[in-house]
Amino acid sequence: MTPPIRVTVWNEYRHEKKNPKIAEIYPEGIHGAIAAHLRAQGMTVRTATLDEPEHGLTESVLAETDVLVWWGHIAHNEVSNEIVDRVQARVLEGMGLIVLHSGHFSRIFKRLMGTSCDLKWREMGEKERVWVVEPGHPIAEGLDTYFEVPQSEMYGERFDIPAPDTLVFVSWFQGGEIFRSGCCFHRGSGKIFYFSPGHETHPIYHQPEILRVIANAARWAAPVAGPKIRFGNVPQPML
Repeated sequence: MTPPIRVTVWNEYRHEKKNPKIAEIYPEGIHGAIAAHLRAQGMTVRTATLDEPEHGLTESVLAETDVLVWWGHIAHNEVSNEIVDRVQARVLEGMGLIVLHSGHFSRIFKRLMGTSCDLKWREMGEKERVWVVEPGHPIAEGLDTYFEVPQSEMYGERFDIPAPDTLVFVSWFQGGEIFRSGCCFHRGSGKIFYFSPGHETHPIYHQPEILRVIANAARWAAPVAGPKIRFGNVPQPML
């Protein structure tokens, strides 16, 4: 029997403490809403937040994490170099990473992409239509041709990232902008998925399609057993 996927959901957990409106939407924090859904999917889930010692991402926690889900917005620069280095090393070793919404500006995502990860944005609560452009991809499992987020923050191109290995979703907004909203990357032995819907003032992480995408992404990004990778000098094999 395959053991359950071990997920750590990381969140700054600042907005929910400062803004009563956001706290009302996410009484257990954004991380709590996501974690509850992933547990219901049979995954083993823990949470971690910025203000915990080592941001909740100790070496032992990361060693026991198959997939790390990352949400950040207003405190990217408070994440220490040590933790960025630690998470990067684990991704290269094979840990999956799911970066959500404003996490595009997180230090770890920018480190792994090697670009500014900047974009256009507008906060008006407009409708977002998320089109599935790679319907055969595991992250799109169970979805229709598209789904809509009734109120969302507009993210628009140019999105300064490397070309994704696979583009799963493209979003359209009422203002006419489009955005590469679901992007897959490989770094070392690790898989990375960036998914843009998720502004903190809207109940986006309660929407079934959004939660389905995150759960599908966790299954896709989880490490797969395979031959151990070896580097450096090796002896000539016996033939």
